[in-house]
Amino acid sequence: MAGSEPSPSPSPKILLAKPGLVAGGPVAGKFGRGGAGDDDSTQLRSRLPSVASLNLLSDSWDFHIDRFLPFLTENTDFTVIGVIGPPGVGKSTIMNELYGFDSSSPGMLPPFAIQSEETRAMARHCSTGIEPRISAERIVLLDTQPVFSASVLAEMMRPDGSSTISVLSGETLSAELAHELMGIQLSVLLASICHILLVVSEGVHDDSMWHLMLTVDLLKHGISDLSLLTSSLSQSSSLGTEKDNKIPEHEEYVATPVFVHTKLQDQDYTPSNFVQLRKALIQYFKPSSFVREHAGSRNKHEEHVSSRVHGSHMDSNMINLYAIPLKKKDENPRVQHESYISALWKLRDQILSMKSPSFSRTVSEREWLKNSAKIWEQVKNSPTILEYCRTLQHSGMYRR
Repeated sequence: MAGSEPSPSPSPKILLAKPGLVAGGPVAGKFGRGGAGDDDSTQLRSRLPSVASLNLLSDSWDFHIDRFLPFLTENTDFTVIGVIGPPGVGKSTIMNELYGFDSSSPGMLPPFAIQSEETRAMARHCSTGIEPRISAERIVLLDTQPVFSASVLAEMMRPDGSSTISVLSGETLSAELAHELMGIQLSVLLASICHILLVVSEGVHDDSMWHLMLTVDLLKHGISDLSLLTSSLSQSSSLGTEKDNKIPEHEEYVATPVFVHTKLQDQDYTPSNFVQLRKALIQYFKPSSFVREHAGSRNKHEEHVSSRVHGSHMDSNMINLYAIPLKKKDENPRVQHESYISALWKLRDQILSMKSPSFSRTVSEREWLKNSAKIWEQVKNSPTILEYCRTLQHSGMYRR
């Protein structure tokens, strides 16, 4: 802050889902209110050109960094938050809230497009691959295409039932199997490159995302710690401490998962139901590294976000769980449960105050992006995932 210090090169303060922001429009801060997104912006958004080329992961399932790299700096104090979940559960709405999007600001479009009535009626998805945005506070947000999505499957299926997307190198797969593996690969990548990973499900009875994350935990082995894939530039500029030199090349890293259940009905959104859901979640993931990694390091990550519903907290060293009620057009003031907007605000505040895990070595934003591309190559060429694929092929569950 001293006057003698050279001013850093200007970095982008906002990255919108679509271009065409009103000149001089206000920039939403990290703690801006609003963020649920409005369908009113859909008409304006539909008239604007696409910026799909900004996607880190494209619709052809290739990783691209060139367009997003200029938005990043050599700053090492940043947080990466990703999200994964099925269609229509509110992933983009939550990410807009974390960004600090204020829907009341004139001329502002949400960083991430949300479902309109038209896309909902046509059963189409809004996001493709991985769509990145970065806030003024250097929070990298990674919105993703939905898993278990019929529209994604329909777009990638040829008339003969084969996949138009090459999911595994050198493997010709049916669209159904390729679609299954895409969800796994996407989740493994996010668990490897994010600090925090939001796992979003709808209601209290949908455990499909739990099963996906447990599968990810089994298949993630062999994927390196992102920070260990240092480039020659970073190696020459680093001091190479004795501690760093002792880190094995195969050391693995896993993001902190936060399980978010959305659209809870009043009869489900009760303290007793939440306690039961929390117990089931902890029991389900007891044998996983999500519990072992984080529960076993109390001193290192003491301040993990705690779950809260009606003032009820969970063990901060166990799996993180959060519930959001169904959004109602006519809020009943007599309802004792917290409102949809209030729940989103609390979720945002707790996520942004989390003590997230760190990579083994300090990396800059630009190094993180370049190394994420290398992690993606490891994911696509993983022998563990390939063996799982062949097991599924031989099971008879998928057409050949």
